[in-house]
Amino acid sequence: MAKLYLRPIGFIHGTAAEAAVAEGLALPLAGGAIAFTTAELIEGAPGSAKRRLLTVSQLLASRDAELSARLARITAPRPPFAGLSFDRPLLMGVVNVTPDSFSDGGLFDTTEEAVTHAAELAASGADIVDIGGESTRPGSDTVPEDDELARIMPVIEGLAGLHAVLSVDTRKAAVARAAAAKGAAILNDVSALTYDPDSLAAAAETGLSVVLMHAKGEPKTMQNNPTYDDVVLEVFDYLERRIQTAEAAGIDRSRIAADPGIGFGKTIAHNLALIAHLSLLHGLGVPLLIGASRKRFIGGVGDAGDPRAREPGSYAAAIAAASQGAQMLRVHDVAGTRQALAVWKASVEGTRVPSAADNQNVEDSGR
Repeated sequence: MAKLYLRPIGFIHGTAAEAAVAEGLALPLAGGAIAFTTAELIEGAPGSAKRRLLTVSQLLASRDAELSARLARITAPRPPFAGLSFDRPLLMGVVNVTPDSFSDGGLFDTTEEAVTHAAELAASGADIVDIGGESTRPGSDTVPEDDELARIMPVIEGLAGLHAVLSVDTRKAAVARAAAAKGAAILNDVSALTYDPDSLAAAAETGLSVVLMHAKGEPKTMQNNPTYDDVVLEVFDYLERRIQTAEAAGIDRSRIAADPGIGFGKTIAHNLALIAHLSLLHGLGVPLLIGASRKRFIGGVGDAGDPRAREPGSYAAAIAAASQGAQMLRVHDVAGTRQALAVWKASVEGTRVPSAADNQNVEDSGR
């Protein structure tokens, strides 16, 4: 039988979404505040799949067991991840304790600078602070385990008591274990627990929540002409297999999130296709983390060579992901992304939370 994929579309927000769900005209996306009225049904293998649109009433009337199971995963609420609930998109702030990361390499590569930066991200609204000691930019070399530990462990220790969840960005089991022992709650692994044979066991035994990311090839060579028959379906299939493998290793599904790996073995066209069709990945049944911030494809689309000049495009990518129900966003500029999301949410819902700005002088309201 042909494999089925389901991509929710026709999104509505706010009170309109609530009313449509109550009347049976729409379904909730991952149990959240966004609802969808239609879905694209995709049948078959990447490169030869057939596609058609189905309304909510058609979806609910279907007696196809696989379709019903996929729909149930798309609509089911996501449990808290590392103790964090998804009443809004969560922001994961980036702390690269490295000399060569693509965007901010060398800016925070001392313990004091990294700890200060992490505290600033948390103060700006980061729900999670992601600490990494190995650059995985295109063309980068593997960092020895001892060097990686020496870079990040003093930082993690220096962040004890921080009002944000600590995440460790690593491919190595020993680094994950050491970080967990000092308070990290999330293992963010760009290899989806494939690089180190001990990573699955480390994640299961430490109780870390894990982010499984898709990457095509090793960082050193991943951008050497990556090809796919259908990047969206192939990324879905890979992540589905990795989730199943993680569960078989003793990692409960409630501790798993998925990341399509924007920029990891993908061209500009691949990255744009993944963002445009992101809602299909809700069929995995786990929270989605999107890390598009300052990536090269933004520079290609928006004519910005310097990664730090790509913040406007990064905000746009964050909104594009949030508008399709992505639960977590990995970003460099927490304050700016938080503002962009707040304006987007207030705009699509037509409501907002009152703030001190409501009492400001009206002089700044004109042209």
